Amino acid sequence: MRRLNAYVASVIAAGLAAVALVATGDPLAGFHHDAPLLITLVVGTMVGEMLPIQVVLRRAQGEIVLSTTFAFATLLAFGPDTACIALAGASVVADCLSRKAPAKIAFNASQYAVTIVTSGAFLALLTGVPHPGDHPFLNGDLPGIMAAAAVFYAVNTMIVATVIALVEEIGVWEYLTRNFLVQASSAGLLLGLSPILVIVGTFGLGALPLLALPLVAIYRGERQALAKEHQALHDALTGLPNRTLFHQRVNATLAAGGGATHAVMLMDVDHFKEVNDTLGHHHGDELLREIAARLAQAVRPEDTVARLGGDEFAVLVPDLDRADSAVAVAERLLRALQAPMQIEGLSLEVTASIGIATHPAHGDRVEILLRHADVAMYQAKRAHSGHQVYRAENDRHSTRRLTLAAELRKAIDEGELELHFQPQTEVATGTVRGVEALVRWRHPTRGLIAPGDFIPLAERSGLITPLTSFVLDQALCQARGWRDSGLRLPIAVNLSARSFLDHELPAEIAALLAKWGTDAELLQLEITESMLMSDPDRARTVLERLTSQGLRLSIDDFGTGYSSLAQLKRLPVDEIKIDRSFVIDMGSSASDEAIVRSTIELAHNLGLSVVAEGVEDEASLRTLRRLGCDLAQGYHLGRPVPAESLTPLLGGVALRRAA
Repeated sequence: MRRLNAYVASVIAAGLAAVALVATGDPLAGFHHDAPLLITLVVGTMVGEMLPIQVVLRRAQGEIVLSTTFAFATLLAFGPDTACIALAGASVVADCLSRKAPAKIAFNASQYAVTIVTSGAFLALLTGVPHPGDHPFLNGDLPGIMAAAAVFYAVNTMIVATVIALVEEIGVWEYLTRNFLVQASSAGLLLGLSPILVIVGTFGLGALPLLALPLVAIYRGERQALAKEHQALHDALTGLPNRTLFHQRVNATLAAGGGATHAVMLMDVDHFKEVNDTLGHHHGDELLREIAARLAQAVRPEDTVARLGGDEFAVLVPDLDRADSAVAVAERLLRALQAPMQIEGLSLEVTASIGIATHPAHGDRVEILLRHADVAMYQAKRAHSGHQVYRAENDRHSTRRLTLAAELRKAIDEGELELHFQPQTEVATGTVRGVEALVRWRHPTRGLIAPGDFIPLAERSGLITPLTSFVLDQALCQARGWRDSGLRLPIAVNLSARSFLDHELPAEIAALLAKWGTDAELLQLEITESMLMSDPDRARTVLERLTSQGLRLSIDDFGTGYSSLAQLKRLPVDEIKIDRSFVIDMGSSASDEAIVRSTIELAHNLGLSVVAEGVEDEASLRTLRRLGCDLAQGYHLGRPVPAESLTPLLGGVALRRAA
């Protein structure tokens, strides 16, 4: 960005110098020699800049700008002073009417001023200084005119190519090679019209037919260039912008500045490979076309939906009023895909995962924003959440994540972690029968950090092992403290997949039980259903080693995995915990209540107790009581609090709210 700003500033400085140079001359001298021709050319320059000829080809649109034709004709007829003022002035007026940024207005006018003065200098060098009424082509100086036209095109093209290359972060040569022959020939024809304009103005309208053939050639050339450019910048299957055009638009948006918030999103269609493998590529292509059409209809005209390849789409949402507005856009895109898609008589239901990165919070370059959106997208896939905003803690390449990981290691060693305990209450009586230990991080400068912000980091960085050891140690220490005060209260501790499969775990727990002199039955280990079902045979072996020590085992988040009755029956567990997502919606969803009821009945038939998580209100508690649930846990019954805050509420006293 600094290079771009420096370049723009240098062009503006050169343009101001060029205008200052021509201002020392007499730009209005032509009025004394051929006022009608001068007025015609100046007006033509102004109109050509403000009203370019539109060229439309299918969904693509281009322009033929005739202002340079009239300006070069002015240069030939009246010299660079008049031409520079006319073209730079026309550019300023047109850009002001279009409400462009001041920097763009100054850059465009300066670009034209430098071009005119440079080509005028070459023309003077080769043919002599043009004077009003002294047309060089009438004196046999056609080679000089052609050379000046080539300089005009070369200087203008290089100025534009450099700024675009800086914006798109590509090489200047890469930009110049895009449709070079077509663009150069069109520019040559446009500048070639300039002498004809002067002839028509000097000798009358009889020479007007000379303009027809070049104009037709220019128009056809522009259509050809437009077709090639559209083909190069759009996806052949869906017609959406491709990766190249998406990068260009993001770079242009970022270069515009203004301090606005912009969002870049990546979207991946869930299970698309299964559609391709099952139904064939033809149906897969039709599905992609339908998805593309729905996404394009769900965004604003100023937004960009692109297909990057395969089933991956990208969305640019510029000029958001605030960063969290991007989430609303992502939800709108997901809603657009909800209705079943009819593909050649088949009704297909499509879901997708969207990752969101915003500028400037998550990066200031397109590559960084796309990478961060990609990280967020895979987080959304893992969490089955539909969409996710980028968080540095979830990015293994993030410097913030590395810093936080180092701080977490220090926190484990220096006692910044603490346990809070959430009561598990007997539904029938309201008596506290156990607690769940939940770790908290009291950071010295950031305050209390929620588990969701550092537990995933610990799992990915390998710190989950010492973190689990800390939690087990402190939980057993607290169990010993409560036991010594006359309270035998089981404490539940969550295990990560890595800790659960650690061969040293049973020995470590045995050592901690001996260290604190605590009964094994006061420690309950919680393992998620998905962990058990990923490898049931290995899980059973580990569970049997743990239960042989007298430990109680619980299946956490039950209902979110794919366990079968046969598998559940084989596992040596004592309890299942119904996932909070089913409990919270019992009051509004008959199917969720049915799931909770059947889970309770299944568990009781297998001789297992049941804990319902996520009890947030009295209505849910009454429903669980009616369904025969054993224990309940949630904010309605008690928030997680430090042991010293919870202890006074224990001792068999019925608990309705702990905090």
